[in-house]
Amino acid sequence: MKVQVEQGWLEGEKLESVTGDSYYSFKGIPYAEPPVGKLRFKAPRPPLPWDGVRPAKEHGNVCPQVNIFTDQLVPGSEDCLYLNVYTPEIKPQKPMAVMIFIHGGGYKSGSGNEDNYGPDYLIRHDVVVVTINYRLDALGFLCLDTPDVPGNAGLKDQVMALKWVKENIAQFGGDPNEVTIFGESAGGASTTYHIISPMSKGLFKRAISMSGVPFCDWSLENQPRRRAFVLGKLLGIDTKDPNELLEFLQNVPTEKLINTDPCITKSEELINNILKMYHFTPVVEKDFGQEHFMTEEVTQILKNDTINEVDLLIGHTSEEVLLGTPKFENEFIQKYNRYQEMFVPTEILISSTTETILHLGDEIKNYYFGNKLVNNDSMREMITYSNELVFIYPIYRFLKQLPKTGDSKRFMYKFSAVSKRNVYGQAGIKYGIVGASHLDDLMYLFDAKMHSLKYEKGSPEDKLVNLVCTVFTNFAKYGTPTPDSSLGISWPEFDSNIKNYVNITDTLTVEHETGDALTFWDSIYEYARNKQ
Repeated sequence: MKVQVEQGWLEGEKLESVTGDSYYSFKGIPYAEPPVGKLRFKAPRPPLPWDGVRPAKEHGNVCPQVNIFTDQLVPGSEDCLYLNVYTPEIKPQKPMAVMIFIHGGGYKSGSGNEDNYGPDYLIRHDVVVVTINYRLDALGFLCLDTPDVPGNAGLKDQVMALKWVKENIAQFGGDPNEVTIFGESAGGASTTYHIISPMSKGLFKRAISMSGVPFCDWSLENQPRRRAFVLGKLLGIDTKDPNELLEFLQNVPTEKLINTDPCITKSEELINNILKMYHFTPVVEKDFGQEHFMTEEVTQILKNDTINEVDLLIGHTSEEVLLGTPKFENEFIQKYNRYQEMFVPTEILISSTTETILHLGDEIKNYYFGNKLVNNDSMREMITYSNELVFIYPIYRFLKQLPKTGDSKRFMYKFSAVSKRNVYGQAGIKYGIVGASHLDDLMYLFDAKMHSLKYEKGSPEDKLVNLVCTVFTNFAKYGTPTPDSSLGISWPEFDSNIKNYVNITDTLTVEHETGDALTFWDSIYEYARNKQ
């Protein structure tokens, strides 16, 4: 099967999904010029044309990275800005809604490839599915605070992919005016960054953010320029000149760039030795009078009411941090008894006095653990604290501050489904904690080939997969997860006063967040602000 795009001809293939449906697959499509040599760290350039017919049956290179689960180096290639398009029909009677997925992995790991993101389940709902790669770690998020390297190259890669889709997706049966971007974890945070970035304006109509927003502690870099110079020192150059540093770093082998932990404080290093941190992430750029992704703090952008007018479906899983249980055990969890500042969010740590930090550490410990020691026996409390600090509170905080624009709609969900497909939530079983972990929801949207999860038509798992895919594709097509009564409810728009959401299990039910923990965390942040 051949398709002509702006850059030339592509030859894909017709495949059969695990559900028995046929679809057309076009893999490894370049959406930008390879960011190599002097283009390393810089904003992406438009893709180059090619002669003849380009084969599109294999995925493109993955971006250089360290696998966050195995800690193994994945060399990949800097020539990695590729996307994949999957479509039920090339020439449908009516153009189909398009869903562009942005993968997670802490801005450090991952790709859009089918080892994790096979399109098999979504494709049967008559949508065009696009998955993308973007630069990771220092290659994607180094910031020198200069016009050449202002930061956020990885997010600008995503914008370039959105532009490519806007210009070319009609050739695959997609409607360029009905584009939904969706992502999970760092991909979910990326999705919400696109809502507030002027660079992304007009490139999509709807957004689905799964378990990630800019307010998540891991999603906005602090001291990015300082970190870049620390990286230089660790790799062999001590300079205060950003241009000299850039020239040096552009010639460092990739594996050294992405396999170095440039901690800028001792406490960062202590935590990093046990629980790997994400060092290179989105930044607030300096304004050099050129096109930029983001030059103001997120809170200020939301106050200015300058966000893009798009519909939003946003949510989290019921037990986000379950997959991290093995990391918490023994040595790490017990450090919280001695160093209670470990309970305090980074945003507060970097801007508060020792007295404030220690006071808040005590407050947080008492709220979640009372008089209990923090150890393996209090794992339930540790997971609750982590869920609320790392994901739930930031998501509600973002929603509360997100201004209403035009006719745009907001919907909230909590994903609580449990079945054999909950690959990551199994880590909580030894502690009697059952729920949906971070990443578990993806198993109901994508056929993750690496997990070899068996598909059985008509099974309880199949019904769950169909329910979740119906919710997501309904939103992409109609701007609401429940356009009719077929799913048994009418999904209400989110109201920050009553904090309503739909709980996704094997059915859909409208519920409300009690708000106690949200009020508590509001008080923590307010105390820190008042003490500055």
